[in-house]
Amino acid sequence: MPERNNTPLLDIRDLKVEFPSRRGVLVAAQGVNLSLQPGEILGVVGESGAGKSTIAYAIMGLIEPPGRMAQGEILLKGERIDGLPREKMRRIRGRRIGMIFQDPLTSLDPLQTVEAQLVETMRTHLPISEAEARARAVDLLDQVGIPNPAERVKNYPHQFSGGMRQRVVIALAISCEPEVLLADEPTTALDVSIQAQILELLKKLVREKGMGMIIITHDMGVIAEVTDRVAVMYRSRLVEEGPSDKILTRPDHPYSQSLIAAVPPPDRRIERFPLVEYIEKAGDESRKLDLATHWLGQARDFGQTDGPLLRIEDLTMRFMTKPSILPSRRRYMTAVDHVSLDIRDGEVFGLVGESGSGKSTVARLISGIYTPFAGRIHFAGEELTAFKSRREANRLRRQMQMIFQDPYSSLNPRMKVRDIVAEPIRFHKLASSGAEVRRIVDDLLDHVGLGASAALRYPHEFSGGQRQRISIARALATRPRFLICDEPTSALDVSIQAQILNLLKDLQEELGLTMLFISHDLPVIRQMCGRVGVMQHGKLLETAETEELFNNPQTDYTRHLLALMPRMKRAA
Repeated sequence: MPERNNTPLLDIRDLKVEFPSRRGVLVAAQGVNLSLQPGEILGVVGESGAGKSTIAYAIMGLIEPPGRMAQGEILLKGERIDGLPREKMRRIRGRRIGMIFQDPLTSLDPLQTVEAQLVETMRTHLPISEAEARARAVDLLDQVGIPNPAERVKNYPHQFSGGMRQRVVIALAISCEPEVLLADEPTTALDVSIQAQILELLKKLVREKGMGMIIITHDMGVIAEVTDRVAVMYRSRLVEEGPSDKILTRPDHPYSQSLIAAVPPPDRRIERFPLVEYIEKAGDESRKLDLATHWLGQARDFGQTDGPLLRIEDLTMRFMTKPSILPSRRRYMTAVDHVSLDIRDGEVFGLVGESGSGKSTVARLISGIYTPFAGRIHFAGEELTAFKSRREANRLRRQMQMIFQDPYSSLNPRMKVRDIVAEPIRFHKLASSGAEVRRIVDDLLDHVGLGASAALRYPHEFSGGQRQRISIARALATRPRFLICDEPTSALDVSIQAQILNLLKDLQEELGLTMLFISHDLPVIRQMCGRVGVMQHGKLLETAETEELFNNPQTDYTRHLLALMPRMKRAA
């Protein structure tokens, strides 16, 4: 841990941030006192809504009206920066304080190439020529692990995978070598290999440049790997702060103790995910089903399937990266390269691999979002890729549903929850009247732990974990046989993750669901899945029973992934 100076690099004193509304005043952070020294990495942890990101936005001067910093001071090298005029604060942002935002799409301009955005940022804050900025842009993409950086720098944000977009955001944040770096969930969308590379890069910058970093994350493994000190937030207040080793192994506050106990172990399989018991109503809220009488249990006699429920053979998907009238001049990127695998009826099959390995593309091919370039998809003994019309395929695709990584982007913000969940019921004509639709929706919302009262609200009125429960209720609305879960908990803190994963486990057992579970979180994969496939560069490298894969991996790449898993010391 770096030696402390008299004047901190960053000093936050008695911070209070509030958001007035018609319903009253929401206090997002109150009484927060934190300091950051040069060469130090401070971790901030806590449940969703605890006020972690609010602190970062207050430092950056980005609290949107009517929100306001109602109390306190923020000092950068002894100079007060809160309340500075807009133009002065704009010069500090990017140059002296950089920020890595959680959602890369909100911090990248979709109409500009990555190169243009990097060059503009550097030339705004640094005395360098355009040629120097362009050369540095390529070097930055190389540093954050983007392959073919000289070529990819010319691409637009939508041409990158989610993990690669996050790497671009990190490159933007460090491009001007700021004194303070604020990282809000910087590795949420990244697999363990790229996460390790990015964290090592950030640690190197802190050491070599004397930079200070505040890292906000729900990943306790990341906290254990990189931080010197940890601050624990709960319901807008700082409840505990201290050296990382002490907080992670001997926390004093009951919430800190409960939060750390909820982290799934990477070295063994457990029956259920431990819950953060300190949080009220953290218990399992779903009710056990009587399938003989419950709507979800009706019309589920799918019959016997000879062989696996899902079989994909030589599945290939290519995306055009350079269009041209002349076929010879077109350029393609192969996202899925001759992948073949089977998923048995009733099992949970895990798919892991680095960002851009093709995991999510496989899921979208199976669900019909993408049409494969080549290969065959068989479901319940029938070949989906052989159907001539979408109507023919819908008969079987009704039995498949998908839960996406970001529940907010997959829910229509203009629709009430009742209509969101009811949409597939109406589309597939699974109810005989509007009253029956309402009864089914209320029952589904109750079963996933939200309660029927949630039906009349809009998605923005819920937390991330609650929105994911809405997505699960919507997925169950067609009485599916097969669920595709694409990073369903990567954006959730550890307390909400445990609740959602336990809910999925219960539903799988009660309904006999078959699942394809995609994640870069290897401890979660170990707890959830019976078998696992490992992907790299669009190819399926190996498939094995979960415990066999974790204890005896067959490929160098799998061994590399497992070796990079962040590990956290636990109290004896």
